[in-house]
Amino acid sequence: MKNLKNSIIAFLAVATLSSCGYNDMVAKQESVGGQWAQVETSYQRRADLIPNLVSTVKGYAEFEKSTFVEVTEARSKASSMNINVDDLTPENMSKFQAAQSQLSGSLSRLMATFERYPDLQANQNFLQLQAQLEGTENRISVERRKFNDVTKDYNTFIKQFPRNVYAGWFDFEKKGYFEADAGTENAPKVEF
Repeated sequence: MKNLKNSIIAFLAVATLSSCGYNDMVAKQESVGGQWAQVETSYQRRADLIPNLVSTVKGYAEFEKSTFVEVTEARSKASSMNINVDDLTPENMSKFQAAQSQLSGSLSRLMATFERYPDLQANQNFLQLQAQLEGTENRISVERRKFNDVTKDYNTFIKQFPRNVYAGWFDFEKKGYFEADAGTENAPKVEF
């Protein structure tokens, strides 16, 4: 009789977990983790391109040392900012995004230096690296958008009743999003 009672309790526990959406929460959390890996891969590709880009530009613009130092330091900071998939809180996402934005700004300044060097504009290595970097920036944008989509799906799922109760019991927590950088809501001022 005791075995039957234990079997019934085990069956009810499994049925409860199944009906509360636990498996769906796990699947959606894994989707967020998988997409986060894609975001990290895209950022890593950009970080890997930077040393080649810097060394190519260095050969033409030796006196732009402060720009090279800035890019190198920003790359180091952005590369060292890693977030575990379990720690994708809004606060951690904000810190990660700030480090990546600093790197993006440094890269923009580096790319602006090439306009002052006609020989560099004709260098095939530089042009190829520039095209790869542009493609990588597009990939980053796509992966960030996909990440926000799967994160929205996950966050919505765990907040809906009655799953919000079960999500709290099993430590399914809200994940952070990528957000627009500060100031991007204002159109740039163009003067001729």
